[in-house]
Amino acid sequence: MSLEAGSVWWNYPGLELWKFVNLALFIAGAMYLHRRFGRPVSEALRARGEGIKRELQRACEEKEQALAKLAEVDAKIQRMDSEVSSIREQAKLEAEAERERIKVATEAEMTKLKQQAQKEIESAAKAAVQKLREFAAQQSVSLAEESIRRDLCTEDDQRIIGLNVEQLGRSGH
Repeated sequence: MSLEAGSVWWNYPGLELWKFVNLALFIAGAMYLHRRFGRPVSEALRARGEGIKRELQRACEEKEQALAKLAEVDAKIQRMDSEVSSIREQAKLEAEAERERIKVATEAEMTKLKQQAQKEIESAAKAAVQKLREFAAQQSVSLAEESIRRDLCTEDDQRIIGLNVEQLGRSGH
């Protein structure tokens, strides 16, 4: 019985001795591996963590730079929008001024053309009146000549010649 009783304690179901020995060997091996390779692995993990922190820091800085650039571009776009609206307003004002200038120039040209046409009409009227006067004078002279020829006799003819000779004689002295 003593064998049975002694063998039972180390072979108790669920608490077998071999499991404790196995655990002790595993812990001893892990401690050995940790002492042998633990420092380089922890340093590598620490270095990797620091590298990740640096990458995160650099990514944050790049993000801030990108946001600053975005704000700058947005400001530029707003300035361009205001410049475009300013240019449009200026173009409207210039177009209105040009329209007004053309209107004034057209009115001045129309006035000038009207005055020129009026002068031409007056000149043509004066020329027509002058021709009419010349025609009337010629007709009057013709009628007078006919009237004189019809009414003039030889005695009147001699008397006129005599008067003309007297006038010539007086003017000669």
